[in-house]
Amino acid sequence: MNFILSGIQQALQLIFSLDREIFNIVLLSLRVSLTAVGLASLIGIPIGFLMTIKNYYGKKFTVALVNTFLALPTVVIGLIVYSLISRRGPLGVFGLLFTPLAMIIGQFILATPIVIALTHSALQGIDRRVRKTALTLGATKLQSAWTVIKEARYAILEAITTAFGRVIAEVGAAMMLGGNIKGSTRVMTTAIALETAKGEFGFGIALGIILLLIAFSINIFLHYFQSRRG
Repeated sequence: MNFILSGIQQALQLIFSLDREIFNIVLLSLRVSLTAVGLASLIGIPIGFLMTIKNYYGKKFTVALVNTFLALPTVVIGLIVYSLISRRGPLGVFGLLFTPLAMIIGQFILATPIVIALTHSALQGIDRRVRKTALTLGATKLQSAWTVIKEARYAILEAITTAFGRVIAEVGAAMMLGGNIKGSTRVMTTAIALETAKGEFGFGIALGIILLLIAFSINIFLHYFQSRRG
């Protein structure tokens, strides 16, 4: 018990003293995850919209495939991307492995199906007459699409927030693609695993507390969007 209390005390000291290494790790984690989710949103929201309004051959299969990717293990994503960007891979010439960009690619692949699936689910709940009415009133296809997205904006923001919560807490792809290099690719989840294994319990707890605070903030945002959606 003293071991745990000592670790918590050390963790609080590191946090309140604004330890440089701690906050560099946190900032890198946020930068990588926010970039990945931002890119996933730019691609995932339009795809989710098109999947909703378009009728095409194999639509049910596409929806099922996207929903399957929601359960894709992060280590599998790490394995796939690693095989592509390693020195012997087809993209090895770009030297992406063990860089923040490699982690962004992995988290982007993880976040995109979440944004697509939840956007598709959100837009299905919007009355189809909204888009038809906008077109009837002279709106362009792009303007009518924006009208539908605005109607579902809280549910779509909920999708983006959910994707962010998923990627910032993952460890498998970040470890495989980033390599957990100090001062370069060390993020909160990989640092917690390493420092705890080294016996730096207080350091690991400090990062764990910050990660929990971020998760708590995400849940507050989700609750807010759900209440507005209701």
